[in-house]
Amino acid sequence: MKKYKVGVIGATGMVGQRFLLLLQNHPQFEVVCLAASASSAGKSYKNAVKKWHLNGAMPEKFAGMTVLDAVADREKISSAVDFCFCAVNMNKDEIRELEYSYAKLECPIVSNNSAHRNTPDVPMVIPEINPEHLEVIEAQKKRLGTKRGFIAVKSNCSLQSYVPLLHPLKKFGIKRAAVTTYQAISGAGKTFETMPEILDNIIPYIGGEEEKSEQEPLKIWGKVEGGKILPATEPKITAQCLRVPVSDGHTAACFVSFENKPAKEEIIKLWNVFEGEPQKLALPSAPKKFIHYFDGDDRPQPKLDRDTENGMAVCAGRLRGDAVFDYKFIGLSHNTLRGAAGGAVLLAELLAAKGYFD
Repeated sequence: MKKYKVGVIGATGMVGQRFLLLLQNHPQFEVVCLAASASSAGKSYKNAVKKWHLNGAMPEKFAGMTVLDAVADREKISSAVDFCFCAVNMNKDEIRELEYSYAKLECPIVSNNSAHRNTPDVPMVIPEINPEHLEVIEAQKKRLGTKRGFIAVKSNCSLQSYVPLLHPLKKFGIKRAAVTTYQAISGAGKTFETMPEILDNIIPYIGGEEEKSEQEPLKIWGKVEGGKILPATEPKITAQCLRVPVSDGHTAACFVSFENKPAKEEIIKLWNVFEGEPQKLALPSAPKKFIHYFDGDDRPQPKLDRDTENGMAVCAGRLRGDAVFDYKFIGLSHNTLRGAAGGAVLLAELLAAKGYFD
């Protein structure tokens, strides 16, 4: 297995911390650069991190590494790595320009950010669902004038809790879907300590989240044509997104109707056997079984099931008929693993397997 030198841009934040936990013993990716804001630059990683948010301890191998300036040290970082993960806390215009600048320095970027999700020649990939979208990278490199620099992104974290469950059912002609997501506070980069207002409470609004939940699946289900990804026009999806007092794990209550209604048993069978490129290629971070269906009426639950297959599987349950739609069901995914850093690592593994970093 070929080894790659990797940088993590935005290493001090919650998602950056998750990247380092995932990469500390990765068989293919060696972290050689950590980057963050100018206020963290020049400090050791352990001194730059204001608070370690995760349950696992800060990896000792990174604690003494000197943090670089993500903006000022771009050329130094780009020359030292084969590619970078990016998970920065900046406004979208700044992120867009930062990621472009790395790509133009011939440093591929695998982004956890949303800034380029709507860029037509930037692939937004759930590796099990739309790996064919990676082919648009060649058109992106022509536009940027690069030989190996490009940007690839993962989708919004909430999508992982229901889009993978809808995807195998598209063969029946999904007419419409409705979803309400119950999203963990780590999706906002928060803990119960830093978000006390969530205790005994639900916040019924997450800025921009409903638009992403309705529109991003259409890009994922779109097709590559003329060097761009043309989003699908169907199915119509309506979404509501709530912030709930859960540490990790986004839950979705999903409702769906079909052109050709399948039997319940047929849906469950499709979920149980569904696999994608990561499973066929046996990528290091890929769950052996992508979708896990629970028969019990009280599952899946974030506390019990978010860590299924190291947090990289998608869980489903309570599939049943509905009085308005054909079916309704519950989905669950770990938002900082499958939905964020883990999904980006899996995307990078797919890019490596397809030769995009070479």
